[in-house]
Amino acid sequence: MELRDLTIKKLHEGLTEKEFSAAEITKAYFAEIKKRDHEIGAYLSLAHESAEAEADAVDAMIARGEAIPDLAGAPLAIKDCILVKGQPATSASKMLEHYRASYDATSIANLKNEHAVFLGKTNLDEFAMGSSTENSGFKITKNPHDHTRVPGGSSGGSAAAVAADMALGALGSDTFGSVRLPASYCGVVGMKPTYGAVSRSGLIAMTSSMDQIGPFAKTVEDAAIILKAIAGRDPLDATSTNENWKDPLHKDDAHLKKLTIGLPEEYFVDGIDPAVSKEMDRVIETFTSLGLHFKKVSLPHTQYALPAYYLSMPAEVSSNLARFDGIRYAAIPGAITHGATLVERYFRERGAGFGPEVKRRIILGTFVLSSGYYDAYYEKAQRARTLIKRDFEEVFKTVDVLFTPVAPTPAFKIGEKINDPVSMYLSDIFTGPTNLAGLPGISIPTKPIAALAPKELPIGFHLIGKWWHEADIFGLGRMYEEQTAK
Repeated sequence: MELRDLTIKKLHEGLTEKEFSAAEITKAYFAEIKKRDHEIGAYLSLAHESAEAEADAVDAMIARGEAIPDLAGAPLAIKDCILVKGQPATSASKMLEHYRASYDATSIANLKNEHAVFLGKTNLDEFAMGSSTENSGFKITKNPHDHTRVPGGSSGGSAAAVAADMALGALGSDTFGSVRLPASYCGVVGMKPTYGAVSRSGLIAMTSSMDQIGPFAKTVEDAAIILKAIAGRDPLDATSTNENWKDPLHKDDAHLKKLTIGLPEEYFVDGIDPAVSKEMDRVIETFTSLGLHFKKVSLPHTQYALPAYYLSMPAEVSSNLARFDGIRYAAIPGAITHGATLVERYFRERGAGFGPEVKRRIILGTFVLSSGYYDAYYEKAQRARTLIKRDFEEVFKTVDVLFTPVAPTPAFKIGEKINDPVSMYLSDIFTGPTNLAGLPGISIPTKPIAALAPKELPIGFHLIGKWWHEADIFGLGRMYEEQTAK
Protein backbone atom coordinates (compact mmCIF):
# COMPACT_ATOMS: atom_id res chain seq x y z
CA MET A 1 0.00 0.00 0.00
CA GLU A 2 1.16 3.53 -0.80
CA LEU A 3 1.94 5.51 2.35
CA ARG A 4 0.00 8.45 0.90
CA ASP A 5 -3.20 6.38 1.05
CA LEU A 6 -2.61 4.83 4.46
CA THR A 7 -4.67 5.82 7.51
CA ILE A 8 -4.73 4.37 11.01
CA LYS A 9 -7.99 2.62 10.24
CA LYS A 10 -6.63 1.15 6.98
CA LEU A 11 -3.43 0.09 8.74
CA HIS A 12 -5.42 -1.78 11.38
CA GLU A 13 -7.49 -3.55 8.74
CA GLY A 14 -4.41 -4.43 6.69
CA LEU A 15 -2.56 -5.84 9.70
CA THR A 16 -5.47 -7.97 10.91
CA GLU A 17 -6.07 -9.29 7.39
CA LYS A 18 -2.31 -9.91 7.00
CA GLU A 19 -2.00 -7.83 3.85
CA PHE A 20 1.30 -6.54 5.23
CA SER A 21 3.22 -6.66 8.49
CA ALA A 22 3.91 -3.98 11.07
CA ALA A 23 7.64 -4.48 10.45
CA GLU A 24 7.20 -3.79 6.71
CA ILE A 25 5.21 -0.62 7.39
CA THR A 26 7.75 0.64 9.94
CA LYS A 27 10.63 0.06 7.52
CA ALA A 28 8.69 1.86 4.78
CA TYR A 29 8.29 4.93 6.97
CA PHE A 30 11.97 4.97 7.91
CA ALA A 31 12.79 4.71 4.20
CA GLU A 32 10.56 7.70 3.49
CA ILE A 33 12.22 9.66 6.30
CA LYS A 34 15.65 8.87 4.84
CA LYS A 35 14.44 9.96 1.43
CA ARG A 36 12.73 13.23 2.36
CA ASP A 37 13.69 14.54 5.77
CA HIS A 38 17.08 15.93 4.76
CA GLU A 39 15.08 18.56 2.85
CA ILE A 40 12.23 19.10 5.33
CA GLY A 41 13.93 18.72 8.72
CA ALA A 42 10.93 17.39 10.65
CA TYR A 43 12.86 15.05 12.96
CA LEU A 44 15.46 15.80 15.62
CA SER A 45 16.13 12.13 16.43
CA LEU A 46 15.04 8.69 15.24
CA ALA A 47 14.34 5.54 17.25
CA HIS A 48 15.08 2.72 14.78
CA GLU A 49 15.80 -0.01 17.33
CA SER A 50 12.82 0.48 19.65
CA ALA A 51 10.42 1.13 16.76
CA GLU A 52 11.40 -2.04 14.95
CA ALA A 53 11.21 -4.05 18.18
CA GLU A 54 7.65 -2.81 18.84
CA ALA A 55 6.63 -3.59 15.25
CA ASP A 56 7.98 -7.13 15.63
CA ALA A 57 6.02 -7.50 18.88
CA VAL A 58 2.79 -6.48 17.09
CA ASP A 59 3.46 -9.00 14.33
CA ALA A 60 4.01 -11.68 16.96
CA MET A 61 0.64 -10.83 18.56
CA ILE A 62 -1.07 -11.20 15.20
CA ALA A 63 0.72 -14.49 14.51
CA ARG A 64 -0.61 -15.84 17.83
CA GLY A 65 -4.13 -14.89 16.81
CA GLU A 66 -4.48 -12.15 19.42
CA ALA A 67 -6.75 -9.17 18.89
CA ILE A 68 -4.74 -5.95 18.51
CA PRO A 69 -5.73 -2.42 19.55
CA ASP A 70 -6.61 0.20 16.91
CA LEU A 71 -3.19 1.86 17.19
CA ALA A 72 -1.10 -1.30 17.24
CA GLY A 73 1.77 -0.96 14.77
CA ALA A 74 0.84 2.64 13.91
CA PRO A 75 4.07 4.60 13.23
CA LEU A 76 3.83 7.87 15.15
CA ALA A 77 6.06 10.94 15.54
CA ILE A 78 6.36 12.63 18.94
CA LYS A 79 7.06 16.33 19.54
CA ASP A 80 10.37 16.59 21.36
CA CYS A 81 8.92 18.23 24.46
CA ILE A 82 6.98 15.04 25.33
CA LEU A 83 9.02 12.48 27.26
CA VAL A 84 9.67 8.99 25.89
CA LYS A 85 11.80 6.98 28.31
CA GLY A 86 15.36 6.52 27.11
CA GLN A 87 14.95 8.85 24.13
CA PRO A 88 16.23 12.43 23.74
CA ALA A 89 13.96 15.15 25.09
CA THR A 90 15.54 18.42 23.99
CA SER A 91 12.49 20.65 23.58
CA ALA A 92 14.61 21.94 20.65
CA SER A 93 16.90 23.74 23.11
CA LYS A 94 20.65 23.61 23.58
CA MET A 95 19.82 23.62 27.28
CA LEU A 96 18.57 20.02 27.00
CA GLU A 97 20.71 18.85 24.08
CA HIS A 98 22.21 15.96 26.05
CA TYR A 99 19.20 15.05 28.19
CA ARG A 100 17.42 11.72 27.81
CA ALA A 101 14.03 11.13 29.39
CA SER A 102 14.03 9.02 32.55
CA TYR A 103 10.31 8.19 32.34
CA ASP A 104 7.37 8.15 29.93
CA ALA A 105 4.82 10.92 29.69
CA THR A 106 1.38 9.56 30.57
CA SER A 107 0.22 10.07 26.98
CA ILE A 108 3.19 7.98 25.81
CA ALA A 109 2.50 5.27 28.39
CA ASN A 110 -1.09 5.13 27.10
CA LEU A 111 0.13 4.78 23.50
CA LYS A 112 2.58 2.08 24.53
CA ASN A 113 -0.36 0.17 26.00
CA GLU A 114 -1.89 0.40 22.52
CA HIS A 115 1.38 -0.93 20.99
CA ALA A 116 1.94 2.15 18.84
CA VAL A 117 5.34 2.48 17.16
CA PHE A 118 7.38 5.62 17.90
CA LEU A 119 9.52 6.60 14.91
CA GLY A 120 11.32 9.48 16.62
CA LYS A 121 11.13 12.96 18.11
CA THR A 122 10.18 15.98 16.02
CA ASN A 123 11.41 19.55 15.81
CA LEU A 124 9.64 22.51 17.42
CA ASP A 125 10.15 26.12 18.37
CA GLU A 126 12.42 26.08 21.42
CA PHE A 127 10.42 25.14 24.53
CA ALA A 128 7.31 25.48 22.29
CA MET A 129 7.78 29.26 22.01
CA GLY A 130 6.91 30.28 18.48
CA SER A 131 4.56 29.98 15.53
CA SER A 132 6.90 28.90 12.74
CA THR A 133 9.46 26.31 14.00
CA GLU A 134 12.17 28.82 13.12
CA ASN A 135 13.08 29.29 16.79
CA SER A 136 14.49 25.78 17.22
CA GLY A 137 17.96 25.55 18.68
CA PHE A 138 18.95 22.98 16.05
CA LYS A 139 17.31 23.49 12.65
CA ILE A 140 14.49 25.14 10.73
CA THR A 141 11.71 22.81 9.61
CA LYS A 142 10.30 23.48 6.14
CA ASN A 143 6.74 23.18 4.90
CA PRO A 144 6.43 19.97 2.81
CA HIS A 145 4.29 21.81 0.24
CA ASP A 146 6.77 24.66 -0.31
CA HIS A 147 10.25 24.46 1.17
CA THR A 148 10.54 28.24 1.19
CA ARG A 149 7.69 28.48 3.72
CA VAL A 150 7.25 27.65 7.40
CA PRO A 151 5.25 24.65 8.62
CA GLY A 152 3.77 26.68 11.48
CA GLY A 153 4.61 26.22 15.11
CA SER A 154 5.38 25.36 17.62
CA SER A 155 4.59 21.75 16.65
CA GLY A 156 5.84 22.23 13.09
CA GLY A 157 7.95 19.09 13.00
CA SER A 158 5.02 16.83 13.91
CA ALA A 159 2.71 18.44 11.34
CA ALA A 160 5.35 18.29 8.61
CA ALA A 161 6.10 14.62 9.35
CA VAL A 162 2.45 13.63 8.88
CA ALA A 163 1.98 15.83 5.81
CA ALA A 164 5.09 14.39 4.14
CA ASP A 165 4.13 10.76 4.85
CA MET A 166 7.01 10.41 7.31
CA ALA A 167 4.59 9.42 10.09
CA LEU A 168 1.04 8.07 10.12
CA GLY A 169 0.10 10.32 13.03
CA ALA A 170 1.80 12.44 15.64
CA LEU A 171 1.55 14.14 19.01
CA GLY A 172 2.06 17.86 19.54
CA SER A 173 1.31 20.33 22.29
CA ASP A 174 -0.99 23.33 21.98
CA THR A 175 -0.68 26.40 24.22
CA PHE A 176 -2.03 29.14 21.92
CA GLY A 177 -2.62 27.24 18.67
CA SER A 178 0.58 25.22 18.43
CA VAL A 179 -1.16 22.11 17.08
CA ARG A 180 -3.89 23.75 15.00
CA LEU A 181 -1.74 26.39 13.25
CA PRO A 182 0.82 23.93 11.84
CA ALA A 183 -1.99 21.54 10.94
CA SER A 184 -3.55 24.31 8.84
CA TYR A 185 -0.26 25.31 7.21
CA CYS A 186 0.66 21.70 6.39
CA GLY A 187 -2.78 20.44 5.34
CA VAL A 188 -3.43 17.82 8.04
CA VAL A 189 -5.90 17.46 10.91
CA GLY A 190 -4.75 18.89 14.24
CA MET A 191 -6.80 18.83 17.43
CA LYS A 192 -6.53 20.55 20.82
CA PRO A 193 -8.70 18.82 23.43
CA THR A 194 -10.47 20.48 26.34
CA TYR A 195 -7.95 21.56 28.98
CA GLY A 196 -7.66 18.59 31.34
CA ALA A 197 -8.67 15.97 28.78
CA VAL A 198 -5.10 14.71 28.35
CA SER A 199 -2.57 14.46 31.16
CA ARG A 200 0.29 16.96 31.05
CA SER A 201 2.55 14.64 33.07
CA GLY A 202 5.75 14.24 31.06
CA LEU A 203 5.14 17.30 28.91
CA ILE A 204 7.96 19.82 29.38
CA ALA A 205 5.96 22.73 30.73
CA MET A 206 5.76 26.13 29.11
CA THR A 207 2.45 27.64 30.29
CA SER A 208 0.91 25.12 32.65
CA SER A 209 -2.55 26.69 32.74
CA MET A 210 -2.92 26.36 28.95
CA ASP A 211 -0.60 23.58 27.70
CA GLN A 212 -2.46 20.60 26.27
CA ILE A 213 -1.23 17.59 24.28
CA GLY A 214 -3.14 16.90 21.07
CA PRO A 215 -3.03 14.66 17.98
CA PHE A 216 -2.09 15.19 14.34
CA ALA A 217 -3.50 12.85 11.73
CA LYS A 218 -4.54 12.59 8.09
CA THR A 219 -8.23 12.28 8.89
CA VAL A 220 -10.64 13.34 11.59
CA GLU A 221 -11.32 9.69 12.40
CA ASP A 222 -7.61 9.01 12.93
CA ALA A 223 -7.31 12.03 15.22
CA ALA A 224 -10.25 10.72 17.26
CA ILE A 225 -8.59 7.30 17.56
CA ILE A 226 -5.42 8.89 18.95
CA LEU A 227 -7.33 11.14 21.36
CA LYS A 228 -9.32 8.18 22.66
CA ALA A 229 -6.05 6.42 23.49
CA ILE A 230 -4.34 9.31 25.29
CA ALA A 231 -7.26 11.00 27.10
CA GLY A 232 -8.42 10.34 30.64
CA ARG A 233 -7.81 10.92 34.32
CA ASP A 234 -4.23 10.71 35.55
CA PRO A 235 -3.29 10.93 39.25
CA LEU A 236 -0.03 12.57 38.16
CA ASP A 237 -1.93 15.59 36.78
CA ALA A 238 -4.48 17.19 39.09
CA THR A 239 -6.02 19.12 36.20
CA SER A 240 -6.95 15.95 34.28
CA THR A 241 -10.55 14.76 34.31
CA ASN A 242 -12.09 11.35 33.80
CA GLU A 243 -14.63 12.12 31.09
CA ASN A 244 -16.25 9.42 28.94
CA TRP A 245 -13.89 8.93 25.99
CA LYS A 246 -15.52 5.71 24.78
CA ASP A 247 -16.31 7.14 21.35
CA PRO A 248 -15.11 10.71 20.67
CA LEU A 249 -16.09 10.41 16.98
CA HIS A 250 -19.80 11.30 16.81
CA LYS A 251 -21.56 9.12 14.24
CA ASP A 252 -25.15 10.30 14.73
CA ASP A 253 -25.68 12.53 11.68
CA ALA A 254 -29.27 13.31 12.70
CA HIS A 255 -28.00 14.79 15.97
CA LEU A 256 -25.18 16.67 14.28
CA LYS A 257 -27.54 18.31 11.78
CA LYS A 258 -29.50 19.81 14.66
CA LEU A 259 -26.42 21.69 15.89
CA THR A 260 -26.22 25.45 15.35
CA ILE A 261 -22.83 26.78 14.26
CA GLY A 262 -21.84 30.26 15.37
CA LEU A 263 -19.87 32.70 13.21
CA PRO A 264 -18.04 35.13 15.55
CA GLU A 265 -17.92 38.51 13.86
CA GLU A 266 -14.54 39.28 15.45
CA TYR A 267 -12.95 36.42 13.48
CA PHE A 268 -14.17 37.54 10.04
CA VAL A 269 -12.54 40.94 9.67
CA ASP A 270 -10.61 42.98 7.13
CA GLY A 271 -7.07 41.84 6.69
CA ILE A 272 -7.75 38.14 6.21
CA ASP A 273 -6.01 36.82 3.12
CA PRO A 274 -8.46 36.53 0.17
CA ALA A 275 -7.55 32.86 -0.30
CA VAL A 276 -8.50 32.15 3.32
CA SER A 277 -11.80 34.05 2.99
CA LYS A 278 -12.66 32.16 -0.19
CA GLU A 279 -12.02 28.79 1.46
CA MET A 280 -14.06 29.71 4.54
CA ASP A 281 -17.01 30.64 2.31
CA ARG A 282 -16.69 27.33 0.50
CA VAL A 283 -16.70 25.35 3.76
CA ILE A 284 -19.77 27.24 5.01
CA GLU A 285 -21.55 26.40 1.73
CA THR A 286 -20.67 22.72 2.20
CA PHE A 287 -22.04 22.61 5.74
CA THR A 288 -25.15 24.49 4.64
CA SER A 289 -25.74 21.92 1.91
CA LEU A 290 -25.65 19.24 4.63
CA GLY A 291 -28.47 20.96 6.50
CA LEU A 292 -26.41 22.74 9.15
CA HIS A 293 -27.56 26.15 10.39
CA PHE A 294 -25.30 29.15 11.00
CA LYS A 295 -25.83 32.11 13.29
CA LYS A 296 -23.76 35.28 13.65
CA VAL A 297 -22.49 35.83 17.17
CA SER A 298 -20.10 38.13 18.98
CA LEU A 299 -17.15 37.50 21.30
CA PRO A 300 -16.48 41.13 22.25
CA HIS A 301 -13.40 40.56 24.40
CA THR A 302 -11.51 38.70 21.65
CA GLN A 303 -9.44 41.84 21.08
CA TYR A 304 -7.82 41.31 24.48
CA ALA A 305 -6.83 37.68 23.88
CA LEU A 306 -3.39 38.40 22.44
CA PRO A 307 -2.27 40.88 25.13
CA ALA A 308 -3.79 38.70 27.88
CA TYR A 309 -1.80 35.73 26.62
CA TYR A 310 1.46 37.57 26.11
CA LEU A 311 1.35 38.77 29.71
CA SER A 312 0.09 35.55 31.31
CA MET A 313 2.30 33.17 29.31
CA PRO A 314 5.71 34.80 30.02
CA ALA A 315 4.91 34.89 33.73
CA GLU A 316 4.43 31.11 33.74
CA VAL A 317 7.44 30.66 31.45
CA SER A 318 9.63 32.58 33.89
CA SER A 319 8.56 30.21 36.66
CA ASN A 320 8.58 26.94 34.69
CA LEU A 321 11.97 27.48 33.06
CA ALA A 322 13.73 28.39 36.31
CA ARG A 323 14.53 24.68 36.72
CA PHE A 324 16.69 24.71 33.57
CA ASP A 325 19.90 26.11 34.99
CA GLY A 326 22.42 24.23 32.84
CA ILE A 327 23.43 22.06 35.79
CA ARG A 328 20.46 19.74 36.15
CA TYR A 329 19.19 17.75 33.15
CA ALA A 330 22.76 17.39 31.77
CA ALA A 331 25.20 20.29 31.76
CA ILE A 332 26.08 22.25 28.63
CA PRO A 333 29.56 21.20 27.43
CA GLY A 334 31.97 24.10 27.35
CA ALA A 335 29.73 26.38 29.39
CA ILE A 336 30.96 25.36 32.82
CA THR A 337 33.43 27.75 34.41
CA HIS A 338 35.45 25.96 37.07
CA GLY A 339 35.82 27.99 40.21
CA ALA A 340 32.98 30.35 39.30
CA THR A 341 30.31 31.21 41.84
CA LEU A 342 26.90 29.59 41.53
CA VAL A 343 25.36 32.84 40.26
CA GLU A 344 28.12 33.21 37.64
CA ARG A 345 27.50 29.65 36.47
CA TYR A 346 23.76 30.30 36.18
CA PHE A 347 24.32 33.41 34.09
CA ARG A 348 26.83 31.72 31.82
CA GLU A 349 24.96 28.47 31.30
CA ARG A 350 21.46 29.91 30.95
CA GLY A 351 22.88 32.54 28.60
CA ALA A 352 24.50 29.83 26.47
CA GLY A 353 21.58 27.40 26.59
CA PHE A 354 18.53 29.55 25.85
CA GLY A 355 17.78 31.11 22.47
CA PRO A 356 16.61 34.71 21.84
CA GLU A 357 12.86 34.06 21.94
CA VAL A 358 13.09 32.10 25.18
CA LYS A 359 15.21 34.83 26.79
CA ARG A 360 12.72 37.47 25.63
CA ARG A 361 9.82 35.67 27.30
CA ILE A 362 11.69 34.88 30.52
CA ILE A 363 12.68 38.52 30.91
CA LEU A 364 9.16 39.76 30.15
CA GLY A 365 7.64 37.22 32.54
CA THR A 366 10.00 38.14 35.36
CA PHE A 367 9.12 41.80 34.79
CA VAL A 368 5.33 41.35 34.93
CA LEU A 369 5.63 39.33 38.14
CA SER A 370 7.95 41.81 39.83
CA SER A 371 6.95 44.02 42.73
CA GLY A 372 4.96 47.01 41.57
CA TYR A 373 4.03 45.51 38.19
CA TYR A 374 2.08 42.39 39.17
CA ASP A 375 -1.19 44.27 39.67
CA ALA A 376 -0.62 46.51 36.65
CA TYR A 377 0.00 43.69 34.20
CA TYR A 378 -0.41 40.08 35.34
CA GLU A 379 -3.55 40.57 37.41
CA LYS A 380 -5.22 42.58 34.64
CA ALA A 381 -4.34 39.87 32.13
CA GLN A 382 -6.08 37.30 34.32
CA ARG A 383 -9.15 39.52 34.55
CA ALA A 384 -9.22 39.80 30.75
CA ARG A 385 -8.88 36.03 30.49
CA THR A 386 -11.94 35.62 32.70
CA LEU A 387 -13.95 37.98 30.47
CA ILE A 388 -12.90 36.02 27.36
CA LYS A 389 -14.08 32.78 28.97
CA ARG A 390 -17.40 34.41 29.91
CA ASP A 391 -17.88 35.46 26.29
CA PHE A 392 -17.70 31.82 25.26
CA GLU A 393 -20.07 30.79 28.06
CA GLU A 394 -22.67 33.31 26.85
CA VAL A 395 -22.29 32.39 23.17
CA PHE A 396 -22.64 28.68 23.89
CA LYS A 397 -26.08 29.36 25.34
CA THR A 398 -27.30 30.06 21.80
CA VAL A 399 -25.01 27.98 19.55
CA ASP A 400 -23.36 24.55 19.85
CA VAL A 401 -20.14 24.98 17.86
CA LEU A 402 -18.13 27.95 16.57
CA PHE A 403 -16.60 28.18 13.09
CA THR A 404 -13.58 30.38 12.34
CA PRO A 405 -10.45 30.46 10.18
CA VAL A 406 -7.40 28.87 11.80
CA ALA A 407 -5.09 31.69 10.72
CA PRO A 408 -5.41 34.98 8.81
CA THR A 409 -3.08 33.73 6.04
CA PRO A 410 -1.66 30.54 4.55
CA ALA A 411 1.91 29.59 5.49
CA PHE A 412 4.29 32.53 5.24
CA LYS A 413 7.86 32.62 3.94
CA ILE A 414 10.75 31.45 6.11
CA GLY A 415 12.39 34.56 7.57
CA GLU A 416 9.43 36.80 6.75
CA LYS A 417 8.41 37.42 10.37
CA ILE A 418 11.31 36.16 12.44
CA ASN A 419 12.51 39.69 13.26
CA ASP A 420 9.01 41.03 13.94
CA PRO A 421 7.72 39.24 17.07
CA VAL A 422 4.37 41.04 17.14
CA SER A 423 3.60 40.08 13.53
CA MET A 424 4.59 36.49 14.37
CA TYR A 425 2.35 36.46 17.44
CA LEU A 426 -0.64 37.57 15.31
CA SER A 427 -0.49 34.21 13.49
CA ASP A 428 -2.25 32.70 16.52
CA ILE A 429 -4.93 35.36 16.91
CA PHE A 430 -7.82 33.02 15.94
CA THR A 431 -6.65 29.93 17.83
CA GLY A 432 -5.41 31.45 21.09
CA PRO A 433 -8.71 32.39 22.76
CA THR A 434 -9.68 28.71 23.01
CA ASN A 435 -6.58 28.07 25.13
CA LEU A 436 -7.39 31.00 27.42
CA ALA A 437 -10.84 29.49 27.93
CA GLY A 438 -9.75 25.83 27.94
CA LEU A 439 -12.02 24.85 25.03
CA PRO A 440 -11.52 22.08 22.45
CA GLY A 441 -10.71 23.08 18.87
CA ILE A 442 -9.82 21.28 15.67
CA SER A 443 -8.15 22.37 12.43
CA ILE A 444 -9.37 20.53 9.33
CA PRO A 445 -8.00 21.04 5.80
CA THR A 446 -10.45 22.71 3.45
CA LYS A 447 -9.08 20.42 0.74
CA PRO A 448 -7.30 17.07 0.96
CA ILE A 449 -3.59 17.29 0.13
CA ALA A 450 -4.16 15.27 -3.03
CA ALA A 451 -6.71 17.84 -4.26
CA LEU A 452 -4.40 20.86 -3.99
CA ALA A 453 -3.49 22.52 -7.26
CA PRO A 454 0.21 22.98 -8.11
CA LYS A 455 1.78 25.62 -5.83
CA GLU A 456 -1.50 25.93 -3.88
CA LEU A 457 -0.98 26.15 -0.12
CA PRO A 458 -3.16 24.26 2.36
CA ILE A 459 -5.70 26.20 4.43
CA GLY A 460 -7.52 24.91 7.48
CA PHE A 461 -10.85 25.79 9.04
CA HIS A 462 -11.39 25.81 12.79
CA LEU A 463 -14.25 24.27 14.77
CA ILE A 464 -14.50 25.17 18.48
CA GLY A 465 -16.68 23.04 20.73
CA LYS A 466 -18.16 23.39 24.17
CA TRP A 467 -16.13 22.09 27.07
CA TRP A 468 -15.95 18.25 26.86
CA HIS A 469 -17.92 18.22 23.58
CA GLU A 470 -15.08 16.95 21.39
CA ALA A 471 -17.56 14.54 19.80
CA ASP A 472 -19.46 17.43 18.20
CA ILE A 473 -16.46 18.93 16.42
CA PHE A 474 -15.09 15.52 15.46
CA GLY A 475 -18.52 14.56 14.10
CA LEU A 476 -18.91 17.72 12.03
CA GLY A 477 -15.39 17.30 10.72
CA ARG A 478 -16.14 13.73 9.69
CA MET A 479 -19.29 14.85 7.86
CA TYR A 480 -17.30 17.50 5.99
CA GLU A 481 -14.60 15.02 4.96
CA GLU A 482 -17.19 12.52 3.73
CA GLN A 483 -19.04 15.18 1.75
CA THR A 484 -15.95 16.64 0.08
CA ALA A 485 -14.56 13.19 -0.75
CA LYS A 486 -17.54 12.43 -3.01
